[in-house]
Amino acid sequence: MAKQIVLTDESLKKYEEELEYYKTVKRKENAEKLKEARAQGDLSENAEYDAAKDEQGMIEARIMELESMLKNVKVIDESELTNETVHVGSKVKVHDCDLDEDEEYQILGSKEADPFNGKISDESPVGAALLGHAVGDTVDVETPEGTIQFKILEISK
Repeated sequence: MAKQIVLTDESLKKYEEELEYYKTVKRKENAEKLKEARAQGDLSENAEYDAAKDEQGMIEARIMELESMLKNVKVIDESELTNETVHVGSKVKVHDCDLDEDEEYQILGSKEADPFNGKISDESPVGAALLGHAVGDTVDVETPEGTIQFKILEISK
């Protein structure tokens, strides 16, 4: 069975729009490129044809990837989210006890993670360790660099 993908409603809409774009716009553009390249004659030495065929492969691969992902989506129901404990969809303010500084993260599914913007995956060491904990809890996070200790200061939606 394929792994379940956790997404916010906003991200689900974004992926559905991307799939629709690839199916309607990109496929049509590529078909036109193939038609023009075929019209040039000898396909064995036709770089435009080869490039269009490569692009066609990438378009079809992305469509298959999106369709597969969307079959296994679990949408976060934000109305069910509480601020009692950390879960996928939570925004968490923590105090890094080692560095003595506060940090903020949003815990999201792996497809939405963007660590450079504070959006971490529920599967990452920090995200997985914070899940299920409440304000005031101190959490040890095992990372490749060693154990980091966080104290949860705040949980919000």
